[in-house]
Amino acid sequence: MPLSQINMVSILEKIDESALIQLVYVSSLTLAGRLNTAIFEEVEGHARVYNEQHGITGILCYGNGHFLQCIEGKKSKVLALQQSIFSDTRHKNVKVLLLQAIDERSFFDWRMRLLFLERWLWSPATKQQATQLSPFLPFSPQGWSPNRTGQFLQIIKTFDTPPHIKAAGITYNALGNMFRHIAAPHQAFLMVQGFLLVLIIVAVAMLFV
Repeated sequence: MPLSQINMVSILEKIDESALIQLVYVSSLTLAGRLNTAIFEEVEGHARVYNEQHGITGILCYGNGHFLQCIEGKKSKVLALQQSIFSDTRHKNVKVLLLQAIDERSFFDWRMRLLFLERWLWSPATKQQATQLSPFLPFSPQGWSPNRTGQFLQIIKTFDTPPHIKAAGITYNALGNMFRHIAAPHQAFLMVQGFLLVLIIVAVAMLFV
């Protein structure tokens, strides 16, 4: 389960200021974020410069409308970046899944690697190396335990082939997720309205036969 603010404070108090830490959080895209496919390029572009300057490494995962990001670095640098990330209005429902001191980094790329957890957006090479991810899909990490989060990170840190992504595909996926969340609570109403619309179309067509 996600860590509470009290748990986070308790963990941080036990970690030396100069220590390396690993922070993993999850969040959901807002409506504005879902419609803005440039968000991924913006995050990657900003991270490339900022992370190298501040000694931050990690990975950003996206799937099913959700983010999971792992951030690694000196305690003070990670916490400063956390505040900036958590105040970003392009995502919501931000929760910390894992916070711990580490002896070494799991990720070493300053660019903050991007991993898209949507099978239909993957390249063939990605599909070959991602068979171990099946237990974690469809991607819904909000309720993951620290142990499950750690298992996920152990798998993805070995990936060396990024998926081939087209912005249009992400757009359609975002719009599909948005429609699903809007339509689901009103499914019966929409079905009735759709049936009535068909009847109206048939009746109008018969008038001209």
